[in-house]
Amino acid sequence: MDFIDYYQALGVNKNASPGDIRKAYRKLARQYHPDVNPDNTEAKRKFQQINEANEVLSDPEKRKKYDQYGKDWKHAEGFEKARQQRPYSQHNSEGRAGHFGGQFAEGDFSEFFESLFGGMGGSRRQEQKFRGADYQAELHVPLREAYTTHQQTLTVDGRNIRITIPAGIEDGQKIKLKGHGGPGANGGPNGDLYITFHIDEDPRFKRHGNDLYTTAEIDLYTAVLGGETTVDTMSGKIKLKVPAGTQNDTKVRIKGKGFPLYKQEDKFGDLYVTYKVKIPTNLSERETELFTELSNLR
Repeated sequence: MDFIDYYQALGVNKNASPGDIRKAYRKLARQYHPDVNPDNTEAKRKFQQINEANEVLSDPEKRKKYDQYGKDWKHAEGFEKARQQRPYSQHNSEGRAGHFGGQFAEGDFSEFFESLFGGMGGSRRQEQKFRGADYQAELHVPLREAYTTHQQTLTVDGRNIRITIPAGIEDGQKIKLKGHGGPGANGGPNGDLYITFHIDEDPRFKRHGNDLYTTAEIDLYTAVLGGETTVDTMSGKIKLKVPAGTQNDTKVRIKGKGFPLYKQEDKFGDLYVTYKVKIPTNLSERETELFTELSNLR
């Protein structure tokens, strides 16, 4: 893959502020977006480049690695590990001390390799492998989607990765996809991809652990006399019996109608329903008389 100068791709200098980078990216993204340039291969290539550049330069940690290691920034962790395993200075064949660190320009990878393993011979240098960098990603999932096992596609470094999200995934939970991180060097293994899930709130249900909480409105007559009401659950509507004399804010538990337990088939938490009694308004004259008679009887 050809080396892309990320600063040049966005048309900014190396001292550009995060705001400058963001502004440049947005301008170029609008200019080269595929919707604006259908069937334009060059625009598509340019769009991919500016997206890649923005992904790196808008992330302080990635930008720091890129500024230090240039085109080999994805192998920064491997370089650092190797450097820690070797003395911080060595003498080359001419007796000069070589120091590690500083900026890496294009082509410095081989020189860095030489400085690390110069005394070991060419064949040994070729055998040294570097593991690719681990990637971190975040994925937002609506609560209702997290209720069922489903698939989603992530785009990482231009690659589409289709993953299966098990039902019951929790907010803040992290999973590892082995080998889907940065590419290794010299035949080394790829890094891993770590995905942190964020479960978006739902307007109808609140989740606490594996239990769900919701409210159901009942009219005054049902609350006083008893009867039935229909309640929404994540898996559909159900009918509940309402005992006579049910008070406002009465909470009932429906066993097994809560959230599925992560990777535990056919196991669910409970659903808690809080009844909200609706008081009638705009009473007719006759209704007012009846309520007055009832009040006198009480």
